[in-house]
Amino acid sequence: MSDENNKPVDEQKPEAAAEETKAAQADAPAAEEAAPEAAPAEEKTEGATPEIAEEAPADAPAEEAATEEVEATPVAMPHRDLKPGMVVRVHEIIKDTNAKGEERQRVQVFEGTILGFNGSGIGRTMTVRKVSGGIGVEKIYPLSSPHVEKVEVLKELRVRRSKLWFLRKGKTKRRMKEVKKA
Repeated sequence: MSDENNKPVDEQKPEAAAEETKAAQADAPAAEEAAPEAAPAEEKTEGATPEIAEEAPADAPAEEAATEEVEATPVAMPHRDLKPGMVVRVHEIIKDTNAKGEERQRVQVFEGTILGFNGSGIGRTMTVRKVSGGIGVEKIYPLSSPHVEKVEVLKELRVRRSKLWFLRKGKTKRRMKEVKKA
C-alpha cells in the first residue's frame, strides 16, 4: 500500500479512485439531511432573543444597548444638503505633535467653493477650492470622516454644472450668480 501512495495519481489503481468517489457521494446526502435540522435550531434562537430582551430588568443598560444596535436603522449620510457652487467653511480636526512629543488637537478652518463631489455612499468626497495669495489651493474632504467636524454654508451660488472644474483654468466666477434666500 505504501507504494501506491507514492506513485503519481495517474498510476494509482482506478478502483481506489472509484471507492473515494462513492464515499464522498454517500457523505453528501447525510450533510443535506443535517442542514434542515440545524435551520430550525437557528430559528428558535432568533425567536428567543427578543423575548429575553423584553424580560430583561430595567437596571441592565448594557443589554439594552446591545438590542438597540441590532435593531438600528441605516445611518443617514452626512452633509446631503451640500451642492457644487456653495461657498463653505470646513472645520477640520488636526492632531499636532510638538517638539516635546505632546499631542494636541486643534480645529483648522478652510473656506472655499465646492467644485464637485466624487464617489458614493460612505466613501463620498467633496473638493473645495480657494485662492490664497494668488495661488489656487484645493482640498478633498471625505464627507463621512470623523476629522471633518462641521461644514458651514456661507452662501450659495447658482451654477449649471455638477463639476466646476472651469474655476481651475482661471475663469472668473461671473458664470455663477448668488442665490437669494427666501
